[in-house]
Amino acid sequence: MFARVAVLGLALTLAACASAPAGPSSSAGAAAGKAARVSPAGLVAQVRAAGEQGHELEVQPLRDPQVEDLRAQAQAQEAAGKPRAAFETLDRALAISPDDPDLLQWQAELALLRRAWEQAETLAARSFAVGPKLGGLCRRNWATIGHARTMRGADEAAATAHRQGESCTVAPPVRM
Repeated sequence: MFARVAVLGLALTLAACASAPAGPSSSAGAAAGKAARVSPAGLVAQVRAAGEQGHELEVQPLRDPQVEDLRAQAQAQEAAGKPRAAFETLDRALAISPDDPDLLQWQAELALLRRAWEQAETLAARSFAVGPKLGGLCRRNWATIGHARTMRGADEAAATAHRQGESCTVAPPVRM
């Protein structure tokens, strides 16, 4: 619980540091201009905040203790401003648990921090493919895909991705 609160606090802090995203533009230099105005840390903060929006039940599988140790190490590396080291640590965790959608999404977010837009989109899409397709992780997947597309100048595809993220939230059943 503390780790989740700490991550949310970090995300909100990063979001406060980020500038507002630019509106759509048709010029060839639009993506470069957007990259200059929107910090990668701000994008990651938006992605992580999207995962916290819902109030649905989240199912968490049991995790391998080795993977948990690597997660803790990657979290410390990211907090220390070392996204490349955190990414490499998550690679080691994925060698143990290759289809862990949380690890894949985390790597996608670290790719955003490094401005590796195509890699971020690919990792988020892979996370979505093996993940629950509902809830916070699903929203983070589509937010990452949308931001990566925006930064590459694919504004229509980005808008589609952001709309897709809205379908990740399912209303709870009505209880009488």
